[in-house]
Amino acid sequence: MGAAVTRSDFAWVYTDEPHLTRRKEMLKKYPEIKKLMGCDTNIVNIVLVMVIVQVLSAYLLRNESWTTIAIVAYCFGGVVNHSMTLAIHEIGHNLAYGNTRLMWNRMIGFIGNTCVGVPMSISFKRYHQDHHRFQGEDGLDPDLPTEWEAILFHNTITKALWMFLQPVFYALRPFVMRPKAPSYLEFMNTTIQIAFDLFIWYMFGPKAMGYLLLGSFLTMGIHPLAGHFISEHYMYVEGHETYSYYGPYNYLAFNVGYHMEHHDFPNVPGSRLPSVSKIAPEYYSDLPQHPSFSRVVWDFIFNPPMDPLQE
Repeated sequence: MGAAVTRSDFAWVYTDEPHLTRRKEMLKKYPEIKKLMGCDTNIVNIVLVMVIVQVLSAYLLRNESWTTIAIVAYCFGGVVNHSMTLAIHEIGHNLAYGNTRLMWNRMIGFIGNTCVGVPMSISFKRYHQDHHRFQGEDGLDPDLPTEWEAILFHNTITKALWMFLQPVFYALRPFVMRPKAPSYLEFMNTTIQIAFDLFIWYMFGPKAMGYLLLGSFLTMGIHPLAGHFISEHYMYVEGHETYSYYGPYNYLAFNVGYHMEHHDFPNVPGSRLPSVSKIAPEYYSDLPQHPSFSRVVWDFIFNPPMDPLQE
């Protein structure tokens, strides 16, 4: 069955929330960081280009074999869709149009969401706020795996299965742990998404729609890009709850790898997070970091001490 883990509980930490403390200290020492805060409208242009690329790709693949569609979805289309979910993460922080044009952020989120195949833009924003507010708090942080996940998925084979099904757990966990009443924006998100999906199916056929859905599912599971789900908060070093990654995948991931910096300054767009590190290198250079998202996925599956309890 593979190497089994030996952990039986979460790692409990009773120190102050580190990001708030560091943020206050850094802003006092480096007030120029405030100039990095705000919005980045380039996000809008990138989102629109990605949607166009995915619609064209779906059209071109409409008559291909399912094998071809699955391969292209895993190697290309899913990468675009995964990148789109990280664009939606930026948009969820109102980083596309800023805090003065909230509905504009929501609308570009709806548009970007279309190629993902399932409605998630608004729900992600609502629950992701809790992740920042209650990071690592059992029962409150929706990114924190449940205890039964760790009980069921505790060895190499079951952890690989957990990774494969990660998009299901990631999507449903918030609604199980701490459900919120659906908002009218969520209904709007769902209506727009269904209309888009029906359009793709009607105009291009089921294989075109399958290409979009397969890509989203496959690359949120056992895929190098999916390593960021584990790398961001799984406790690799005792006492550290958040980790950064500074490698090339950041070009596809809106710099989500700069995750320590993001939690310190969630109102700084991903494109400017590297500048935070450059302004205040002493706050980040000595902290634990990951050299590779791919290695993170490999280690999680095959390294016995790593399991869902590690977050």
